[in-house]
Amino acid sequence: MLYWIYEISALWIVTLFAALFVGICWLGVVLLSPLLRAWINPDGTLNELLGDFLQYFGVMYGLLLGLLAVATYQNHSDVEKAVSSEASSLGALYRDVSGYPEPQRTELKTFLREYTRYVIDEAWSLQRQGMVPTGAVKRIAEFQERLIRFEPQTKAQEALHDAAMRQFNSFFEHRRTRLNSVNSGIPALLWYTVAVGALINMIFIWSFDLRLNAHLLYGGVISFFLATMISLIALMDNPFRGEVGVSAEAFQLVYDQLMQE
Repeated sequence: MLYWIYEISALWIVTLFAALFVGICWLGVVLLSPLLRAWINPDGTLNELLGDFLQYFGVMYGLLLGLLAVATYQNHSDVEKAVSSEASSLGALYRDVSGYPEPQRTELKTFLREYTRYVIDEAWSLQRQGMVPTGAVKRIAEFQERLIRFEPQTKAQEALHDAAMRQFNSFFEHRRTRLNSVNSGIPALLWYTVAVGALINMIFIWSFDLRLNAHLLYGGVISFFLATMISLIALMDNPFRGEVGVSAEAFQLVYDQLMQE
């Protein structure tokens, strides 16, 4: 996967893909189309047959692109939901430990504030580079140790502690989901299949016997739409990368509304 495309804006990515696909199509129409027609269609009677083949191929290739688009969108949506759930669990956990007696209350709240700032300021930039952040592992382990060490003295504290423990488990589960999603994406083999399919589509377009202006127009339109579809899949493929990647806004909102003192 060409990860450098995530360093530029989404509009430029779509423009780049469209220029590349349309440019290759037009170049092939001008240079390769006469050679292909002379080789496979010297009498100019294969347009109807080529149309049937292109229609069949278009259904199969369109199905592949459609499934990939749905899969990448679903993965992106699931990661966004996991991030939102983690931030919500973190906020609820912060509210729970705010009811603890001192000095545990201040210690636990400080741990959660530091963790949140780490996620926003450091972890997210690492995720955008495809690296799984590990700087919070010790923080989480120490927080869990101090939370478990707390011994409730009253029924109210016992109920509050049980709620905090359940909330911590929920937070930890959502956190693992986020970390496991950092490098999620379409396998390289599927990307090779997409590339081969795009090339076959180009060859079909080049093989038609049409007037030059019609050939350029219809081939360019098909290539433009194909480029838009593939660029959309590429943009959504890695949920934390690029302009449309999942942001840390949910954590920032929790920090601003609950943790800032």
